[in-house]
Amino acid sequence: MSAPAHVPSYEVRIAEDPADREACFAVRKDVFVVEQRVPEDIEYDAYDAVAVHVLAVREDGVPLGTGRLLHGASAAAKTGGDPAVGSLGRLAVTRAARGLGVGAALVRAVEEAARARGLTAVDLHAQTHALGFYERLGYEAYGPEFPDAGIPHRAMRRAL
Repeated sequence: MSAPAHVPSYEVRIAEDPADREACFAVRKDVFVVEQRVPEDIEYDAYDAVAVHVLAVREDGVPLGTGRLLHGASAAAKTGGDPAVGSLGRLAVTRAARGLGVGAALVRAVEEAARARGLTAVDLHAQTHALGFYERLGYEAYGPEFPDAGIPHRAMRRAL
């Protein structure tokens, strides 16, 4: 998946090798731990080992954003137990890359990975300030607001 011509060139890919996974974790540290002050000990979890990670990288190798897909048993606690629903999480875009379409490209890459695994919908827990972003991508909020790492969130879902 390539960037539109009017923004710096980047690609979004599944982070399969160790260097790509480390780049994903570095983006998450910058955005969640440093910028949003999420405690580092809760940012990384056992799901990281089984998740499908996606990475947006500028053509010069600079990481711009990341996200992950949980599926199967690892997604059950976040999706109400439906095995056909994946869980999109840890979506983070570096401050310098915001507004370039990177976040939307990452969401679409996670959805593509979910479809490839036979999933029929994707759930996510959106920070409330990001509800509009996800709504524009076809997600619908459900259920009450709840705190996660001290930040207000809402559950959202999109059928694939």
